[in-house]
Amino acid sequence: MFDFLISFIPRAVGQGIPLLYGSTGEIMTEKSGNLNLGIPGVMYVGGIAGVIGAFLYEQGGNVIAPLAILIPLLCSLLGSLIMGLIYCFLTVTLRANQNVTGLAMTTFGVGIGNFFGGSLIKISGADVPSIALSETSAYFSKSLPFADKCGWFGKVFLSYGFLAYLAIIIAIVCSVVLKRTRIGLHLRAVGEDPATADAAGINVTRYKYVSTCIGCMIAGIGGLYYVMDYACGVWSNDAFGDRGWLAIALVIFTIWRPNVSIVSSIFFGGLYILYMYLPTGMEHMEVKELYKMLPYIVTLIVLVITSMRNRREDQPPASLGLAYFRESR
Repeated sequence: MFDFLISFIPRAVGQGIPLLYGSTGEIMTEKSGNLNLGIPGVMYVGGIAGVIGAFLYEQGGNVIAPLAILIPLLCSLLGSLIMGLIYCFLTVTLRANQNVTGLAMTTFGVGIGNFFGGSLIKISGADVPSIALSETSAYFSKSLPFADKCGWFGKVFLSYGFLAYLAIIIAIVCSVVLKRTRIGLHLRAVGEDPATADAAGINVTRYKYVSTCIGCMIAGIGGLYYVMDYACGVWSNDAFGDRGWLAIALVIFTIWRPNVSIVSSIFFGGLYILYMYLPTGMEHMEVKELYKMLPYIVTLIVLVITSMRNRREDQPPASLGLAYFRESR
């Protein structure tokens, strides 16, 4: 059992880190009252933008560690920021329906990613429908130098790339900002009752724009992590699966608390790969498909329980998904 946990936990963490980035970004977005169902597309764009930056940099030769990390990271942040600005312009400025806009952003993001991903694969002349950025990826997936000397502790806690630890830091910082700062108080006020916040002198539009764009940038790093660290720099179209939707489900599971997302994302990551540890064979295929449903089943159970308890602190922001019309205040 102990050996199983030693091998299972690192893989669960690897699966959970993209979910942690996505859920933290979505929590920051939803706290402002914006329901961004475009997170899967944002993560996809964040991943392909980082791949484009890494690909162009590797083509120049002489890969240097700081630039190999900085260029893909900045490209990923820029790509996901643009997605956030598009979403805000449509939903905050033009007051478009947030559900429809989010779904459209997901379709748009996946389409953009597949288009540029396919183009890079053709440019590279690869024999397989994927592109490998091994030089750049090595810097993202490099673990702490003393991890191998710490036995099981090093494998479980110290064997990850820097983006994994950055995800935890970002989640903690977001939690502190939301709970302990004036900015967080204003943001929560905008999400609960934008009319009252507006009457109190809070710039509702600014808070919605900034929180949504920051949330998209955080989620975009999750896409970069998946490609550069978890997938070892290999990009192939439609390889993300349903991780973006799992990140949105994780927001409900964590009851809109970024600090809870740290453990919950690892738990979800473990549920996501649990079927891989079942015995192989045709007789187990149907059971494996049922195991793949576990993250969503658990989310539904949590949603039912929180709805039955009816505690206000366990509910989503009151104005979530609703456009704010200042004229009707």
